[in-house]
Formats: sequence, C-alpha cells, structure tokens
Amino acid sequence: MKLMKNLTAVAVSTLLSTAAFADGILVQDPYVRVSRPNAPTAAAFMTLVNESDSDDRLIEARSEIAKKVEMHTHVDQGGGVMAMTQIEDGIPLAAGHTHALARGGDHVMMMGLKQPLAQGDEVTVTLVFEKAGEVEVTIPVDNERKAEGASHGAMDHSQMDHSQMDHGAEKTD
Repeated sequence: MKLMKNLTAVAVSTLLSTAAFADGILVQDPYVRVSRPNAPTAAAFMTLVNESDSDDRLIEARSEIAKKVEMHTHVDQGGGVMAMTQIEDGIPLAAGHTHALARGGDHVMMMGLKQPLAQGDEVTVTLVFEKAGEVEVTIPVDNERKAEGASHGAMDHSQMDHSQMDHGAEKTD
C-alpha cells in the first residue's frame, strides 16, 4: 500500500512539473533550446491541448528572460531553404484539438536574451490565450532533446540566417 501511495505521488509530481493549465487549455511537455552558449535567441516548444468546447487562439507570449518574445514558424521557400517568420495573428487551437509547437514548425521565439541559458536552467514564459487567458509555464532548458515530428529533422537555429530579424538588440543609429 505504501509503494502504491509513493508511486501515485511521483506520478502526480511528474505530471504537474511537465504540464500547466489555463481555462480549458493544457500545456504539455514544454522545453527550451539554445543553439550555443551565449546565444542571443532561444526557442520554446510544447504541446497545446484545448480541452474546452470552444475554439481558442494563442495570441501572445512573454518572458522576463528576453527583450522580445514572438510566435514564429518556419516556411519552406523551396530548394531546401527554410525561412523563419513571425506569426502575426496568433496560433489557432480548435476545441478538442492539440497543436504541437515543435522544432521545424511553430514555436515561441525569445530574442535578445538577458542572460545565457544552460542545460537544466528554467525559464518562465507567460502564454496568453484569447479566451482562456494567461497561463504561466516554467520551462526547462533541454539542449539534449532529440527533435520529434519535425518534417526536416532537428532545426538548428545556429545554421539559419537570422540577419533580417530583430533579435531585441539595442539599436545604434
């Protein structure tokens, strides 16, 4: 009986450490990656589950760790070239459906990091949903995780051309 109680406690603890809830929205398995030590950017990935009866939309993300936080996606430009672009109108989440923010696809991009992020660090991100409101998620930095479900393998941001993107750096005109 004691073993069962301990296993239940471990299971509940694990679930709560990897999931966050908003009104009808479940955030599962979040993690953050940086491309290299002292990188100016980081990307957050997770699975969003809409357990409510109405459609919703992720409209904003915020974090004190970065000067700017945006929702981004990767668009195939053809010829094996991928371009990262900002998602202007938010990420729709239909009632009863799941949407993966995954490497090589939609993700939360943190630009102008205020401090380096290392394996095992934790980042607090606030996700803002149109109907469900705000949910604060504590996300572990996991640079060792293998890509799951990415259509073109692991997306390594260090190999992408970010020169046209505003990474939250101070402007000096």
